[in-house]
This record gives sequence, C-alpha cells and structure tokens, in this order.
Amino acid sequence: MTEDASKENLRHRLAEKMAGEITLSDKPGEALKKWRLNFEIAQTDISSYLGVSPSVISDYESGRRKSPGTLIVSKIVDALINIDSESGGHKIHAYEGMLYSDKASKAVYATYEYTYPMQLAKLATLIEADVANRGVEKPLYGFTVVDSKKAILELSSHEFQKLYGWSTERAMIFTKVSTGKSPMVAIRVTNLKPAAVVLHGLSIRDVDPMAKKMAEVDRIPLLATTMDLDELIEALKHYSQYQVME
Repeated sequence: MTEDASKENLRHRLAEKMAGEITLSDKPGEALKKWRLNFEIAQTDISSYLGVSPSVISDYESGRRKSPGTLIVSKIVDALINIDSESGGHKIHAYEGMLYSDKASKAVYATYEYTYPMQLAKLATLIEADVANRGVEKPLYGFTVVDSKKAILELSSHEFQKLYGWSTERAMIFTKVSTGKSPMVAIRVTNLKPAAVVLHGLSIRDVDPMAKKMAEVDRIPLLATTMDLDELIEALKHYSQYQVME
C-alpha cells in the first residue's frame, strides 16, 4: 500500500469510528462535542468550513436543534478531519495506533467512558484529591488508570498515545509514581494531551516542582491523591449514577 493510500485508509477508518459513535449515541450532541474537543477545533472553524452559522453547530451540540442525521454527521466529521489534515494531521496521526493495535493495554488498570461530562471540581471531590495546578478546565468524558512504570518504561511515545482510549478529554490517572515528573515528561512528547492528570499515591507536598511546572506550561490540571486505588476506580465508575441523582 502506498503512503497516500495508507493515509486515506486511516482517514476513512477514523471517520467511520467517529460517525458511528455520534449517530448511535443516545446523546449525539454530546458525542459530537467530545470529538470536536478531541481535535481542538472551535465551533466557528467548523461552521466557517461548512459555510453555516456558528449557532448551527452550537445548537446541534447542545441538543437545541433536532439530532443531526447521518449526512450532517458525515459532513461535520469530514470537516474535523480535513481541518486537522490541513494543519499537519497531528490528531489524525495520534489516533492511528488506537485503530491498528492494542499493545498499550498491558499498562492500563482501568478505563471508562462517560455519556455526561464531569467537571474538574467533581473529580477532585470524588477521589479526595488536592489540586497541584489548576490549568485550563475542560469537561471530562472518561478516565484511564495507568501503571506509570509500565507506560513509561515499556511503551513508545506512539503507543503511549493509545492510553487515551477514544477521547483525550479524560483524566489520566498514573499509579506507582514517585514524584510525578516522569508522567508529565511522557505527556509533553506526545501529540495528545489529557484534560487532567492525577498522580495516585502522592500527597500534594511530594509532587515534584518540575512536574507542576510542566503542567503549568501545558496548561493541564494536575491533581494528587492517596485514596485507595480500588475505591477510587469504583467511585469514578459510579459517577454516571451520581450525575443522574444530582
């Protein structure tokens, strides 16, 4: 397969994955918003590309407008992929490993996707965490608990990106950390950035100042918690229940 054909196949498979998730979701607007945030593309950029009013995209994402049909979803997905491709295709390339391999699974303790996003304050409360760096708050659409030593020592930067699952708008929770510096270094060299990083097993006073600095530079919220790992995972998995109750 030629390089151009390989790129086109990757784009096609990624578009199928995105469109399928959006159209099959019981909250297609939320799914659409999640993918737009994953690609770090503004509503105005999509609307400009498609030649529609920004309010159209906003209404679809918020649910104010009737759920988009397959044709509209396809156009929006193509717009996201094309806009990223025109700026270098960094996001598209980052998803390549997720489509073609599952080697990163050996470093993952648990992973979970949310239908309804969680706010950073709620995350901190649920896992009894202290905030080491506030960063730029984004909605969290899931979490991944990672064995820090395996991820850093055994995975290439390309494989490391697969730890995100299908949404970068998630909390990456690193266990078996000594200072927090190594996970932040690993994140710095990847194209994808998580919406939040949690250092598990550390009190906030034990977080390396350099880890805080890197989080500050990348504008990533950084939290630290010593909560029991099994209790932490259970609390986060039950978040959807809490959301409905609240």
